[in-house]
Amino acid sequence: MNESALLAILLSLASAAGYALAAVGQSRLAAQGGGGIGQLLTRPLWWWAVGLNAAGALMHVAALHYGPLTLVQPLGALTLVAALPLSAYYERRRVTRREWRGAAWTLAGLTGLIAVTGPASPGDALSLREALAIAAATALLLAFLVRAGAHSARGGGLGHATASGVASGVASALTQTVTASLARELPGGPLNWWQTTLLAVLVATFAVGGLLLSQAAYRGGLAAPLAVVNLANPAAAAVIGVALLGESFHGGPLGWLIAAASAGVAARGVIMLTGATPEDLPAPVPAPLPTDLSAPEPAVRITA
Repeated sequence: MNESALLAILLSLASAAGYALAAVGQSRLAAQGGGGIGQLLTRPLWWWAVGLNAAGALMHVAALHYGPLTLVQPLGALTLVAALPLSAYYERRRVTRREWRGAAWTLAGLTGLIAVTGPASPGDALSLREALAIAAATALLLAFLVRAGAHSARGGGLGHATASGVASGVASALTQTVTASLARELPGGPLNWWQTTLLAVLVATFAVGGLLLSQAAYRGGLAAPLAVVNLANPAAAAVIGVALLGESFHGGPLGWLIAAASAGVAARGVIMLTGATPEDLPAPVPAPLPTDLSAPEPAVRITA
């Protein structure tokens, strides 16, 4: 293994750890209640989560600089595996077998999806018209998911998690266009300054929106919403790539079949995580009581 691949692996693992710690911090905030934006801004734990998410994103980008997508993306999926024991540690409980099995199924499905949805060749960036159309369609989809989640007591967390993953995936796609414009590599030439600024504002809006939506999703727990976020993000990016950037599933019809099977495997994992019941750690054993309860209590001596 060469030094570049090793560095890519280390950066990918560090990125997954950063995302996992951020998710655990957000879930702890959700468990404590008070998920309003104003209250979150006053909580140091929220800013730790924001910083960890930003650090995870930067390390992910750096890992892609040193290693191929087929190596970096599957390692990034280890976020869920890292978050489970971290969350259980802070909650003073054990990770159940059902949670581990659900995480394994989800990880296997996500790895299969990533393996066949990467671009076979570099695709073009989105045009300004395409970017604005995707932003508008995404805003409508997010509004629908949030509204549907608000009317579903059981599936609200997963609805918000889906919306969070979609928002993050769209932000990544728009970031590609902004980067290509700044590098003057857009097919139609670089955008005007105000057009690039507009897209940068949209990127920030969807990125922050994805973070807030994941915060709302964690009110129903950590494992299942985090799994859905990790699935919805690459799925949204894949839809954009296939529909507008000329990308396709690897392997032709076989790639589509693998993608469908992987989606089914991942869905099974999410269902298992949704129905998992945490097991608390055993309570401490109290000290034994004296065996001779008939012994008289010592007399109390009162002195003047």
